[in-house]
Amino acid sequence: MTQELIFLEPVFHQKIWGGRMLESDFGYQIPDGPIGECWAISAHQSGDCKVAKGRFAGMHLSELWSTHRELFGKLASDQFPLLIKILAADDDLSIQVHPDDTYAAQHENGSLGKCECWYVLHAKPGATIVVGQNASSREEFARAVNKSKWGELLNIIPVKTGDFFQINPGTVHAIRGGTLILETQQSSDVTYRVYDYNRRQADGSLRELHLQQSLDVIDYKQQAPTNGTITAIEKNGVTRLVSCDCYTVDRVRVEDTTRLMAHWPFLCMSVIEGSGKVNGQLVARGDHFIAPAGIDVLELTGSMELICSYPPAD
Repeated sequence: MTQELIFLEPVFHQKIWGGRMLESDFGYQIPDGPIGECWAISAHQSGDCKVAKGRFAGMHLSELWSTHRELFGKLASDQFPLLIKILAADDDLSIQVHPDDTYAAQHENGSLGKCECWYVLHAKPGATIVVGQNASSREEFARAVNKSKWGELLNIIPVKTGDFFQINPGTVHAIRGGTLILETQQSSDVTYRVYDYNRRQADGSLRELHLQQSLDVIDYKQQAPTNGTITAIEKNGVTRLVSCDCYTVDRVRVEDTTRLMAHWPFLCMSVIEGSGKVNGQLVARGDHFIAPAGIDVLELTGSMELICSYPPAD
């Protein structure tokens, strides 16, 4: 079994709310236009990353998943379970919500639902974010939408660099302009837009809204957060940000040397600050890679910060 880290080439997506932040901040070579998303570790059909170098260079991650399942702890799922993105918002994203697995399987051609979480890489001074809403029922939410009472309906909170938010299915949410976020999510591209500010696309059309689906999936009993401050204790450089049925996500800070003992089927790793080495291989800010099954110990050296995630074992 390979002891190589699996480095991936990002896939970039143009978005109406995007800009050039992925170029100016991360130094990525991105296409022309307003680029909003970097799909950094993905086997999804809408953005299937290629292996950048090594034994499997040139293969798509979906192909690697299909033909070399031993690299991923022989998980039984028929699709690679996670999708790691960087979202670079020059403007506000739509007000939106995602379904859970059951609803998506029934209404979105067998797709996974979309559970996700956000680690805030940068937020301009005074930036805000939407996480949660204030209606207690489908009927109350629909009335507020019909009357455009967005200020009363939405839970708008300040956001700062280093914040973290877990966005469960059914959570109304929106990233707002001036934020740069690393997102860990299920491998799904199902989004229901509640509101999009009546803005027009390049061809003059409005983007599609999905109010009925949104009303179906919103969790009206959910308690909205008041901030995204991380309260978990850092231990040996590792802070557990979240662990749920879909993924576990850690922040790993390295000063000199940090050792991680494998307890995952495989590990997705994104360098968000600094540079160093992982098992002797050079890595730097903006690199995204997978530590496959069979690597029992990861030795991280240098001065850097990473977001690391993995799915539950079968």
